[in-house]
Amino acid sequence: MSLLRVLLFTSLFLSMESVSADITVGQAPYDNIGRGGDGKKIKVTDYTGKVVIITFWATWCSPCMKELPILSAIQKQVGTENLQVIAISYQEGIKLFKKVSKTLSDNPMIFSFDRNGYIAKMYGVKAIPHMVIVGRDGNVFSEHIGYNEKNLPSLVNEINSLLQANDS
Repeated sequence: MSLLRVLLFTSLFLSMESVSADITVGQAPYDNIGRGGDGKKIKVTDYTGKVVIITFWATWCSPCMKELPILSAIQKQVGTENLQVIAISYQEGIKLFKKVSKTLSDNPMIFSFDRNGYIAKMYGVKAIPHMVIVGRDGNVFSEHIGYNEKNLPSLVNEINSLLQANDS
């Protein structure tokens, strides 16, 4: 009986470790993306009808720290009626998360916290910054890994085309 318990526990542990749901373009992304600074659950489905940009970032990631202010500026310019940027802090302490999110507190971006990397694992994040763009229909439109200033014009064009696609 003891051996059976060990085998059951081991198989349960291994199946939990392998939980991963890489996102697929054209399909709905993993819905639960953490809690905001106010403690409320954040779900992608809460923003159906808007373009949603989900980005995974960390303070130790210099490309992430270059990307965040740009996404912040985009969110400020577009507003929240048609776009919602959700920035998920990846595997960092709560103090750093609060510090960075506070510096952008005058912005309607939403900040979420993924201390253990569970949400990132569900999105198949292996490197950051990792951005997922969800269309108004609630399905993944594209995925961008890394950050390069040369790619900004095409990213802005992609966001603009999504914003205009069903804007009627």
